[in-house]
Amino acid sequence: MAQINVYNKEFQEIDKIEIRDDIFNIEPNMDVLYRYVDMQLTNKRAGTASTKTRAEVRGGGRKPWPQKHTGRARAGSIRSPIFRHGGVAFGPKPKEYHKSLNKKMKKLALKSALSVRFRENNLIILDDLKFDNPKTKDMKEVLNKFGIENKKVLIVLPYKEEGYKNVKLSAKNLPQVKVLIADNSGQNKKNIDGLNVFDLINNEKIVLTREMVNKIEEVIG
Repeated sequence: MAQINVYNKEFQEIDKIEIRDDIFNIEPNMDVLYRYVDMQLTNKRAGTASTKTRAEVRGGGRKPWPQKHTGRARAGSIRSPIFRHGGVAFGPKPKEYHKSLNKKMKKLALKSALSVRFRENNLIILDDLKFDNPKTKDMKEVLNKFGIENKKVLIVLPYKEEGYKNVKLSAKNLPQVKVLIADNSGQNKKNIDGLNVFDLINNEKIVLTREMVNKIEEVIG
């Protein structure tokens, strides 16, 4: 099993822990990574774009001018797509966009994304990260001590507790920082729906707490 350093908020190394090679150090499957990200982005599409066809636009009940002897092209309705304010030919209509992957592929994609970040040395493990009050200044201090203030950072926390919520609020005004609390309303402590491949790939530095590592290994191991 691979080992990784554990730090406190002051960026002081306080421990080493072993992480499972079958989760954090596998050979990344780039095809499954692509499929997972494609599924995430596709499922975010609202599918509400809509245009009116010639049958739906207003007006055009009668023939606009005689068929012959006007010198103009024949026309049967001003609702034709060739006229201004006419209907739209082949325009978008409401559509449901949905893709899915089986559980095995989802787990493989998460393992691949975590392994990519671990092999790049972009995975940071903290003993814990809680704030007594939500303050952007406190979050900036942590980022500065770790030297990642100019990086895109993803912080993943395990439970919905007051201290963790304060961390999330402290990062709200920092556009390069995203905080996920991987908990489903406290109903199922094993649920890590908040952790996803797109955020792992879209952010350069990944910060996990020691408890979050245990949770990941328990759920997707």
